[in-house]
Amino acid sequence: MSKFLELKREVFEANMELDTRKLVTYTFGNVSQIDRAAGVVAIKPSGVPYEALKVEDIVVVDLENNIVEGKLNPSSDTKTHTYLYRTWDNIGGVTHTHSTYATAWAQAQIDIPCLGTTQADY
Repeated sequence: MSKFLELKREVFEANMELDTRKLVTYTFGNVSQIDRAAGVVAIKPSGVPYEALKVEDIVVVDLENNIVEGKLNPSSDTKTHTYLYRTWDNIGGVTHTHSTYATAWAQAQIDIPCLGTTQADY
């Protein structure tokens, strides 16, 4: 039984939510979460389609990117996630997507116009 089963379950569910909400295409994007007390991060494995993903596939790494638990390779974005966790101790999770509209705006290299009060507040 996994020492990090609850952490892996939470990360699995968050990753599946990305797929359910159509925020990812194919295997692009992922969610990770840190257990600061244990000094580990759980993250989606690289290249695994969401429809095939299982709780036991979630990979656990330490903050130096060493695999602590898991048989698959962690996401290719793991180094970015662990950098964020090491740099800001108030971050508990990281979500990375390639959502259609955000990607289109980014690739167009056009500023997003301020069209709402919530956006204006920030």
